[in-house]
Amino acid sequence: MSVASPQTSPQVSPQASGRPMPPLARRLLEIPHAIKFQESLFALPFAYTGMILAADGLPTWTQLIWITLAMVGGRTLGMAANRLIDRHIDAANPRAASRHLPVGLLRAADMAVLAFAGLALMLVAAWQLNGLALALAPVAAAFLLLYPFTKRFTFLANPMLGWALAIAPSAAWIGVRGSLGWEPVMLSAGVALWAGSFDIIYHTQDFEFQKAHGLHSVAEQFGVRPAFYIARVMDVAAAGILLGLGLGMGLAWPFYLGLSAAISGLAYKHSLVSPDDMSRMGMAFFRINAYVSGAVFAGTLVAVLI
Repeated sequence: MSVASPQTSPQVSPQASGRPMPPLARRLLEIPHAIKFQESLFALPFAYTGMILAADGLPTWTQLIWITLAMVGGRTLGMAANRLIDRHIDAANPRAASRHLPVGLLRAADMAVLAFAGLALMLVAAWQLNGLALALAPVAAAFLLLYPFTKRFTFLANPMLGWALAIAPSAAWIGVRGSLGWEPVMLSAGVALWAGSFDIIYHTQDFEFQKAHGLHSVAEQFGVRPAFYIARVMDVAAAGILLGLGLGMGLAWPFYLGLSAAISGLAYKHSLVSPDDMSRMGMAFFRINAYVSGAVFAGTLVAVLI
């Protein structure tokens, strides 16, 4: 599993010329593909949602920059650590065997250095925001480092992936206000359910592999068909929590328009795949992440600004 991202085969970066690139240069070019840096777009909109709700409008440029860097650093830490910790599992799993570490495009040391760089960026950004953000940043980092191990001992690994992503909106709120309230907790709960639901469905593909290798997930624990049902219930709960957040904060009508668009995305996700047909679990399925988070953010932004 990975933090907040689709797990497809890596696309090897094309060389700029016919001459072989030096090993270090090639590895540097592979790093964004290995951690799927571009898919930070899945998590950032919810972080920005927490940020604009905390600011009750637009934050300062300084807050925007440091919150963005903190989120990028945290996601880099989580993804790099996940790839490093799970490299032997990935090598044994036919679905993941073509990733960068198993095929030798990157070394374990490369991922370790990247994880430390992500941690450093997150800590520096938190330090620039406020004291509470800095105090809680190591707690968030510890959770991101713990998550990859959870599949080895608990079926709650999928929901814990959701909570890893759910750190973002509460962290952004803290970055603006220097305190925590019920609002970001509700937003994070909705994000955790949404992301956990997605992860449950995605890893039903690994049901047989997990059974054979003693790994754990909701599907491995309860079966593939019940896992799909649990994922649907989680998405309904996520929508309900976000609706409650809007009503509790008295947000204007654009928030509900954005939420409606997000709910339509969740419904589309469930129409794409089923326990009997997972053939459409491709990039369109993954891009729903960006659509859902982007719709909530856009609706929230307009609601706050008007």
